[in-house]
Amino acid sequence: MTQTVPSSSHAFRQLDTGALRASGGPDTNGDSRASAAASANPEQRFDVVVIGGGQAGLSVGHYLARKGLRFVILEGSARVGDGWRHRWDSLRLFSPARFDGLTGMRFPAPPRYFPTKDEMADFLEAYAAKFELPVRTGVKVEELTRANGHYVVRAGERLYLADHVVVAAASYQKPKIPHFAADLDSSIHQIHALGYRRPSQLKAGVALVVGAGNSGAEIASELSRTHQVWLAGRHPGHIPIEHGSVLAYYVVLPILFRLVFHRLLSVDTPIGRKALPSFISHGTPLIRLRPKNLDRAGILRVPSVTGVQRGLPMLEDGRLLNVDNIVWCTGFQPGLDWIKLPVFDASGRIDQYRGVVAHEPGLYVAGLAFQYSASSGMIHGTARDAERLANTIEERIRVRP
Repeated sequence: MTQTVPSSSHAFRQLDTGALRASGGPDTNGDSRASAAASANPEQRFDVVVIGGGQAGLSVGHYLARKGLRFVILEGSARVGDGWRHRWDSLRLFSPARFDGLTGMRFPAPPRYFPTKDEMADFLEAYAAKFELPVRTGVKVEELTRANGHYVVRAGERLYLADHVVVAAASYQKPKIPHFAADLDSSIHQIHALGYRRPSQLKAGVALVVGAGNSGAEIASELSRTHQVWLAGRHPGHIPIEHGSVLAYYVVLPILFRLVFHRLLSVDTPIGRKALPSFISHGTPLIRLRPKNLDRAGILRVPSVTGVQRGLPMLEDGRLLNVDNIVWCTGFQPGLDWIKLPVFDASGRIDQYRGVVAHEPGLYVAGLAFQYSASSGMIHGTARDAERLANTIEERIRVRP
């Protein structure tokens, strides 16, 4: 199901570090003048500190820049866009280029083209350069606290002080793997989807993909060309229209993205509140693949893996599978334990409404899964949330005595 990329199918130009320097944008190797200045002065003050330089953080930065606020975007990776670059090689976006741009810059490709993950990464890098957003790369935040009426962001020996902080770190920070994985036979090669790049990473033989959501189905489909594959997990449902078809592009996707995900499924609607737990725990229905595609690829679908017996994975129906490899597509932990503030609810999610954190005036989140609506964690949904946060921050700064 992976589409072949035509050699001249679109006008996207991959920007290297030199091109970004020439454009006047941030130096993406982490050694920018701003970073050097930060090293010389270990404590710096800003109106706003944005933590995370992905699409959500850059969108917030774009609106903050419009308002003339003094802010900085801290990105832990070496380059803007590395969150996309470090995913598996064949990954392509589910949304066509028409829906993949950010405020002020459309994605430079034909509207119906499905970008690769590297093209999306380069687009984010180009976006930061075009708008000269103050991104400091290679700055990994280790702690967020509050002291003397200010938020304190610590990254190594450097401290960033601000009255307002936006946590725009992605929801997939740390792999989530069942505890019983440690009991599997040592001969079974295990890898999480976060570390998976290509089939050659696996041993010869049988591969078990645990988790039947979009990532699991896509990886299982790719592995089926080189391995016998079992796909374990509950079927999350699927979109009943051929992905990439004319009908999908002109009818289904506009309704799905602009109406269903953006407006109907939100925390302010009964149907959205009912759907939220499923979106958080199981993700969206299959988009590119359908059960018939998996069947045609020879993938054997089985129930969920619930434990281990005699060193082998055990299914919920009691069967044991003799496999050589396991790819865990079992989701992620938020990885936000560096936030040393009482902001988490009983479920472990940040207690917030439309990005504004409860009981912490000055703290915000952006880009979290179902932060406000189903589109909050999607590229096309970042602008609405980002603009609202920037407006809120500006209002609070203006009224503060």
